[in-house]
Amino acid sequence: MTLIEPSADSERTALAPDPSELDSRAARAWTERMAVRPREGSTYAVTSESGHTYLVDLTDHSCTCPDHQIRGEQCKHLRRVAIEITARRVAPPHHQRARCDVCGAVTFVSEDADPPHLCGNCRVLPGDVVVDRETGDSLVVAGVSEDRADEYVIEATGRTVAAHDTNEGYPPDDIVVEVTYLADATRRDDPRRYAFPYSRLHRTDAELVE
Repeated sequence: MTLIEPSADSERTALAPDPSELDSRAARAWTERMAVRPREGSTYAVTSESGHTYLVDLTDHSCTCPDHQIRGEQCKHLRRVAIEITARRVAPPHHQRARCDVCGAVTFVSEDADPPHLCGNCRVLPGDVVVDRETGDSLVVAGVSEDRADEYVIEATGRTVAAHDTNEGYPPDDIVVEVTYLADATRRDDPRRYAFPYSRLHRTDAELVE
């Protein structure tokens, strides 16, 4: 897992639709060069074009700038945080940016999420049906392990998933997916689990429905 720390000197950039169709505060939120840096929980530090930095709290819907504190307006800083979250430039509240452990794409994960972290394109969930690339067998995902293929020891053999003969050629640091065979999953209450390297499995759009 690679967490991406927000830079303290993030480059200020503009994100502009047609400002003539927006009210003045919304136009400034879109067009002014600002830097938004996530902090703890639902708070964000916003450095404006003037160089001043204000603290936005989305839970309280508040900002420390004079426009909000004195006039009670939904200031450009509050609006800019919402814009950047919607554009997936910064993480939403109580989340953090991370690299997908499979493809390396930037994704957002809960602050207390356990590894591995997978993006929407790579994520497999319990009940998903996958196919073994080696045999063509249909399998049902039971879970994803925190251990990598060269760390996960198969109890029956005492060898790691990476060291298993049929997994030769797959990345030794691959994520391990625990699965059951589809036939067993539909016939048995407690089907036996098997461990596969992620790369050996082909994702499908199917899922097991009880």
